[in-house]
Amino acid sequence: MSLSAVKSSTEQKMQKSLESLKVALSKIRTGRAHAGLLDHVMVDYYGSPMPINQVANVTVMDARTISVQAWEKKMVQVIDKAIREADLGLNPVTVGELIRVPMPPLSEERRKELAKVARTEGEQAKVAVRNLRREGNEQLKKLLKDKAISEDEDRRGQDDVQKLTDRHIAEIDKLIAAKEQEILTV
Repeated sequence: MSLSAVKSSTEQKMQKSLESLKVALSKIRTGRAHAGLLDHVMVDYYGSPMPINQVANVTVMDARTISVQAWEKKMVQVIDKAIREADLGLNPVTVGELIRVPMPPLSEERRKELAKVARTEGEQAKVAVRNLRREGNEQLKKLLKDKAISEDEDRRGQDDVQKLTDRHIAEIDKLIAAKEQEILTV
């Protein structure tokens, strides 16, 4: 393994941590309707669990309502039940074959709780990035010990890994600040 390989592998892993954080933040609801909110809801489709978006069309009707149109008539009740049991605090209303999911307004207390959840997700992402920094530095030390790189290259490599870490942590802070702003805005 070379110096550039260590840097690029560390950067790729840090980028994956960032992507994982974005996915986690997208699941935290903000009071506004978005179709991605139901992505992780699993529906019992003839005995096997399936994501809701593979058995129905999930669309946003307006800022406060998501509509779910089941592809099969038999699935309407199953989808309704899955949404109720998903622990999202949503109460779907079935009208014929269409399921409307109104987004209840968030109380101040609930907004603060959600902001805390977002901060916790951010801290976990930062810990992951710092662990990747440590891992990268250990790989550099191993290369130095095996005399594959010089001490100067090791120091430069560690500086580069630190810069990567700083950049990704700053990006995490930006994402968390934006999500908190989104959650706390009434």
